[in-house]
Amino acid sequence: MIPAAAYLMVSAALFFIGAAGFVARRNLFTVLMCIELMLNAVNLAFVTFSRQWGHYGGQVIVLLVIAVAAAEAAVALALVVLLFRNKETLDVDVFGQMRE
Repeated sequence: MIPAAAYLMVSAALFFIGAAGFVARRNLFTVLMCIELMLNAVNLAFVTFSRQWGHYGGQVIVLLVIAVAAAEAAVALALVVLLFRNKETLDVDVFGQMRE
């Protein structure tokens, strides 16, 4: 049986990889993928604690987070398509300069 600390270390590693990608990258798709990676890292931690303590509350929260992440991805993809049509780039810095 794998100890809970191993799952938490993997979760922390995934979260920090996602955070580093979020800070370092300028492509909007990569930023969105890093946000999803961070959400999945938190989901892994919730499932780990849920299994360790024998409660199902963490697993229910994971289902809610997955549903919210799916809705967020759909809305974000629609915004990316609209922004690409207007500016013809996916550079995050260009979108930060948009003021109308």
